[in-house]
Amino acid sequence: QVQVVQSGGGLVQPGGSLRLSCTASGSTFGRHATGWYRQAPVKECELVAAISSDSSFTNYADSVKGRFTISRDNAKNTVYLQMNSLKPDDTAVYYCNKPCEGQGTQVTVSS
Repeated sequence: QVQVVQSGGGLVQPGGSLRLSCTASGSTFGRHATGWYRQAPVKECELVAAISSDSSFTNYADSVKGRFTISRDNAKNTVYLQMNSLKPDDTAVYYCNKPCEGQGTQVTVSS
């Protein structure tokens, strides 16, 4: 089972940027598509962005298109989420690889 370690969350003002990182264990991570999910209080888990194993395909939730960018470095077993022009509605716990399971990283957008 793939284990992940996430980093990069925190508190940021509206309009600011953050980059989330997720490093996975094991040698098979680079063979599979992966993604970032988020869950805000009293809301359902949401797929934010997904990326294919070779980075040739990406997909984004409508709410983040044009602001967020997912990327990966298979040599480092790491997937990233660059978040720009952050809004208060982006406040949530962000999870990589599995839908709203595991460690999670808090992102809070507030002035």
